[in-house]
Amino acid sequence: MKSSHRASRLLVALSCAALLGACASRPAERRDAPVYGGSGPSESRAVAYGTVRGIESIGIERDQPHGAGAVVGGVIGGLIGRQMADSNSGRNVGTAVGAVGGAIIGNEIEKSARRDQPRVRISVTLDDGSLRRFEFKESGGLRVGDRVRIEGKQLYRIG
Repeated sequence: MKSSHRASRLLVALSCAALLGACASRPAERRDAPVYGGSGPSESRAVAYGTVRGIESIGIERDQPHGAGAVVGGVIGGLIGRQMADSNSGRNVGTAVGAVGGAIIGNEIEKSARRDQPRVRISVTLDDGSLRRFEFKESGGLRVGDRVRIEGKQLYRIG
């Protein structure tokens, strides 16, 4: 009976660890052309042409953790700690230690998901004379003077 109880504890602990690991973000896919993070799918997919007139660094977004990772990690860590202890006093200690450890791990996962990212603003003069500005994580190899095709939220270098 005791071995099945330990096995169920281990299963609960592994399940909670897997759930906590699922909170980590995956790196974004690299694309050939930078993608404008604009208003969303409702934006027009019309095609326009223009010339890159300026590329400037606009600093770093400092997105501080909001605490959700620490809260979720603390709850999961507390549950895991409680399941791993045998006695009543051990459960209290296990819960406390697990909650603190889980909160620290959850906070770090949230911080890595909100990593500081430099931004680039690309100004494009369209063939009709109007000016559009785009913000990207990187310039995508575009340079001032490049001819571009604007399709929806994407810029493509021509030629």
